[in-house]
Amino acid sequence: MQTTFTRLSLAGAIALALAGGAQAQEQIVKFGHTGPLSGANAFAGKDNENGVRMALEEANAKKIMVGGKTLKFVLESEDDACDPKAGVSVAQKLVDAGIKYVMGPYCSGVAIPASRVYNDGGAILSTVGSNPKVTLGGYKNLFRIMAGDNEIGSRVAVYTAKVLKAKTVGVIDDRTAFGQGLAMEFTKEAKAQGLTIVGAEFTTDKATDFSAILTNMKAKQPDVIFYGGYAAQAGPMVRQMKSLGITAKLLGGDAMCTVETGKLGGDAVNDTVFCAQGGAVLDKVADGPAFKANYKKRFNQDPDTYGASFYDQTNFIIASMQKANSLDPAKVAPLLYTDTYKGVAGNYAFDDKGNMKGAPITFYTYKGGVPVPLGSY
Repeated sequence: MQTTFTRLSLAGAIALALAGGAQAQEQIVKFGHTGPLSGANAFAGKDNENGVRMALEEANAKKIMVGGKTLKFVLESEDDACDPKAGVSVAQKLVDAGIKYVMGPYCSGVAIPASRVYNDGGAILSTVGSNPKVTLGGYKNLFRIMAGDNEIGSRVAVYTAKVLKAKTVGVIDDRTAFGQGLAMEFTKEAKAQGLTIVGAEFTTDKATDFSAILTNMKAKQPDVIFYGGYAAQAGPMVRQMKSLGITAKLLGGDAMCTVETGKLGGDAVNDTVFCAQGGAVLDKVADGPAFKANYKKRFNQDPDTYGASFYDQTNFIIASMQKANSLDPAKVAPLLYTDTYKGVAGNYAFDDKGNMKGAPITFYTYKGGVPVPLGSY
């Protein structure tokens, strides 16, 4: 009996030792996410978070190894509410937690001040903050994973002149870093295209009543109105345009190029709202339909504007970790600058400032309250 007990004890000790050894060979790798998880833009923040989460879950299932250890990816997501002060606080929290890979922010007004904190903390930051200032701070290891406002704003202006054949334009912005920057880039190119700016108004990203500025616009009779701002205002704005009898088209950038604009704008958006979004049309790229199906199965909703972009960039970073055989951002980041990665929403390559090279831009209008692609221009 004693011999049997001894053998059992020895077997148990060996099993525990093996389990401990296996556990020792697993390394936790934390990714951070920062975005609006509350407020009017929460739909976008959650979509971005979902894209990161889906990539990390798939990577965990593959049992990826770096440096002889199996990596276990963990996501820590924080709500920055699209508020600059909150965003800086979140950045400091993530840096203090030792997180070296951060996905976000969504809003340029957060990305601009927070990028310094991430830079000082030695983190790699991947953002969709589109204001040109985001990548002009001189910070290394900051990557914009979609087209910037200079590209989107100017492309919308060309579309307005060449495709919509408009002659006169009214411009409204929401005074945020994103909205104001986008409107400025649009206006610059609109003038170069020979369009006449008949009026300029501004609102805020908290406003819901646009009757005063729209009444001013109606008097100017523009062919189109360009709005630099988010879906939370674009939806109500187009409703109020219709109620005031304004027949102008409403144009904008990626932040209003979402199903949320259709939800808030109702039937008023149909054939009236035109917008440009960075990224490819998922239904028309090789891996797009599968990504959409997997995303919906996992989160019980369709992907929105940049879920696929965050998914792709997370996978690009993980692939770079494997190639570098290191988790050190100082060894991983150079590969993000020099390599290319074929993702679901596009091919990822970055210039020395972290801008995405050849970022695709797709134009949409609305049918049945949802954005429908018109093609790339």
